[in-house]
Amino acid sequence: MDFQQIDTKEYQVYYDPESTTIDFTGELSLNGASEYDPIKAFLEQIADSEPRHLTLNLKELSFLNSSGISLITKFVIGLRKKPKIQLTVKGSVDVPWQSKSLKNLQKFLPNLELIVE
Repeated sequence: MDFQQIDTKEYQVYYDPESTTIDFTGELSLNGASEYDPIKAFLEQIADSEPRHLTLNLKELSFLNSSGISLITKFVIGLRKKPKIQLTVKGSVDVPWQSKSLKNLQKFLPNLELIVE
């Protein structure tokens, strides 16, 4: 799989297959679950390649609405069916929503490594 991305004025989602890191930047405030379908498909395609380790780097994602949080949560829950993948989620203490919301992901995937710094 080559380096892939979703790039808009408001947000970017980049995947680097060498580091198996998905970087989210900008503000994600799409209207409803259906508008998140391209990102959902992108994440599922990456997970289907079953890398041993996968990192979601959300440090530069300044805003994520409830539909986006739901998307990330469902993706994390879906990884339960792929036990070979070790997931790390990186967040920033400087982004208020991340400190509050990201810790909840560990409830859905107990072996998830959460790094908020």
